[in-house]
Amino acid sequence: MTQQISKNVPDIFWFIPTSGDGRHLGSSNQKRTNDFHYLKSVALAADTLGFDGALLPTGYGCEEAWITASALAPLTQRLKFLVAVRPGLISPALAARMTAALDRISNGRVSLNLVSGSGDKALLAEGLPERYLDKDERYALTREWVHVFRALLQGESVSFQGEHLSITEGKLQFGPVQQPLPPVYFGGSSEPAIQVAADYTDVYLTWGEPPHIAREKIERVAEQAALAGRKVRFGVRAHIIVRETEEEAWSVANKLIEKLDDETIRRAQQAQATRDSEGQRRMIALHGGDRSKLVIHKNLWAGIGLVRGGAGTAFVGNPENVAGLIHEYQDIGVDTFILSGYPHLEEAYYTAELLFPAIGKTQTGVLQVKESEKRLAVSY
Repeated sequence: MTQQISKNVPDIFWFIPTSGDGRHLGSSNQKRTNDFHYLKSVALAADTLGFDGALLPTGYGCEEAWITASALAPLTQRLKFLVAVRPGLISPALAARMTAALDRISNGRVSLNLVSGSGDKALLAEGLPERYLDKDERYALTREWVHVFRALLQGESVSFQGEHLSITEGKLQFGPVQQPLPPVYFGGSSEPAIQVAADYTDVYLTWGEPPHIAREKIERVAEQAALAGRKVRFGVRAHIIVRETEEEAWSVANKLIEKLDDETIRRAQQAQATRDSEGQRRMIALHGGDRSKLVIHKNLWAGIGLVRGGAGTAFVGNPENVAGLIHEYQDIGVDTFILSGYPHLEEAYYTAELLFPAIGKTQTGVLQVKESEKRLAVSY
């Protein structure tokens, strides 16, 4: 019998792998494409298993997040969709209309994750002017964008003239279901990002740094939000590998990176180091590309960050120990965990069936899932 932690039950989100999926990092072996039928399978599993929501990422290497969420919303019943969007690629007025429309279509199941970007050439590939490779410019644009976006969704008539954006007498004709507006999620470790988060964010996200390190950012955002007369909730974006035993979980973690060679790691680390991102710098500093330094905290593993940019750590272990790590994050104010695992379909089942009971979270509709159905999912 799994012992439950005496804590408030956190929100657990999953991830829709719109850039593809697989069993090994840095390898085309058993690679799954972002075929919509597969994305639908992941979304339906997350919905049925009782995950609170799912993140859909943005970027030119991903299937378009808003379109995908709009296609998945009618197929699901309770799953919330956290749609990532890059300010500057779309006007805040159009984004507000799209958000309100999807919120109505899904009956209040949409949130927005703002992604300012990391200042690399991927921004140019998406059509942003070169000026936004500069960090201060990116966050100045984000500040203006989210200011207009929030005002419109709250029913205001908006006239605004800024350095980056302008709008005259803008107003939504059809508002969202959620009031005062669908939640805005946002992450960033630099000082400009923290100021935007404090002034405009509903949920501030940090990548999975050890709790004692993440605490400093959380406290900084909370302090700045208080000065603005606001309160912000906090979340962690990380990966997860949970199994019945510690030995099995760590074996799966090692297999995930077993096909990575040193040259692939070197190239990936070099590319990540060129990004103008404080968060990415902090991720790299956790391990420095060294395979011998991947366990950075009890049950927290940085192996994914060897080749993957962004969220590079994973919760690894048996249900009790992973729940204990979640407990540590809750102690510093975190109430939302956005998790993912390779492959995402199978790992959604492992996470719900093993972790949920350990944190007191109830599964919905799959407690009696047939073994044949589980085998079918695993063999996709």
